[in-house]
Amino acid sequence: MTTRTYATRRSELETYFDRTAAEAWARLTSTAPVGRVRATVRAGRDRMRNTLLSWLPQDLTGQRILDAGCGTGALAVEAARRGAHVVAIDLSPTLVNLARERLPESLVSAPGWGAIDFRSGDMLDPALGEFDHVVAMDSLIHYRETDIVASLARLAVRTRYSMVFTAAPRTPATMLMLGMGRLFPRGDRSPAIEPVSPEVLRWLMARDPAFEGWNTGRFKLISGGFYKSQALEWSRA
Repeated sequence: MTTRTYATRRSELETYFDRTAAEAWARLTSTAPVGRVRATVRAGRDRMRNTLLSWLPQDLTGQRILDAGCGTGALAVEAARRGAHVVAIDLSPTLVNLARERLPESLVSAPGWGAIDFRSGDMLDPALGEFDHVVAMDSLIHYRETDIVASLARLAVRTRYSMVFTAAPRTPATMLMLGMGRLFPRGDRSPAIEPVSPEVLRWLMARDPAFEGWNTGRFKLISGGFYKSQALEWSRA
């Protein structure tokens, strides 16, 4: 069941990424020059993507991966290069279309490599089917702890091995940045992140029947400039 807060936030994010900031995100996720602030965000996202990919098996041949919140498709491409069949979904049709345009021709024609099914829609849609692994990079950072756990619980029942995802860290620096953003709002600012505690997530997960047989795994904080996010891993015992 989708909670009201999740549904409301999802609608806000769809409007922001598909309309307000589509052009800015297209540039950020390209190799085009960007300003100093966005350069730190780009570098942080690159480090985070590499971290989450390193937590997946190196050989993904024949495995089905959900890239939940795929954006312009960089992570999906790397997973497919390892042989995965990736369902890459995002709320923004604009970004998904851009991901299709950026799909390397070599990935389409290379023998032994996987494939990507790009879609726009809700990453929690049960019609997407079952997966071996789920990756959600920076697609849950705008949700509260209860919504994050409820979302992952819906995915857990359809996931065989692991879920790796990110959450906004609850640190003094993050809270200061968030407070300044709320103090000086701008019309083009993204919906606020929701800093969360890994300990709270684990506590909530331990009390949810959907996570029976699941264990918490690796944790890594990626912090540099204006990018701050924490990677978490949950896997089946």
